[in-house]
Amino acid sequence: MIEKVRKIGIMGGTFDPIHIGHLVTAEAVRNEYSLDRVLFIPAANPPHKKDQHVTPAIHRYIMTAMATYSNPFFHVSSIEMDRPGPSYTIDTIYELRKRYGTQTEIYFITGADAIQEIPTWDRIEELLGICHFIAATRPGCVPSVDNIKEHFGELGEQKIHRLNTPELEISSTDIRERIKKGYSIKYIVPESVENYIIKEGLYL
Repeated sequence: MIEKVRKIGIMGGTFDPIHIGHLVTAEAVRNEYSLDRVLFIPAANPPHKKDQHVTPAIHRYIMTAMATYSNPFFHVSSIEMDRPGPSYTIDTIYELRKRYGTQTEIYFITGADAIQEIPTWDRIEELLGICHFIAATRPGCVPSVDNIKEHFGELGEQKIHRLNTPELEISSTDIRERIKKGYSIKYIVPESVENYIIKEGLYL
């Protein structure tokens, strides 16, 4: 059964772990584009990180669910975890179009750094034809979104957008390093996520 949702945001990533920066960005995009909901989709086997150690998907899914639970507009999907093989965005978007209907507008939320890599994505022009990309940038952010828009010409102008979001210098990589060094991650991740990391002994 197709669920009637007019606009949906997609927050994809490894979320290893999810942190406050992810949540702030998602809420800023939701407000700016009047999204009906934002789906957080933890990647199961991200092809761009096949040579890196990634925490088991079930841990990342649970942390993401904990972090987003209090926001009624945020939802978590296991769509990529349920599908075998590498996680390609194009496959995920087509599956979501089946679930929500082709009239639903889909907005894929990413960062200004990550948007620089989309020319290398699988079937990217086809992907741009069926969803929008929102590049969340911080004030004074060096990576330009304009060069990527120009790369795709008219399609880039129509489907790639930039939105300034609150400046938060947080990354999952830095959080993992802090934990290894025994530093506090309080207020960088939601309290529930911090407690889960401690309980499960993650990133040590």
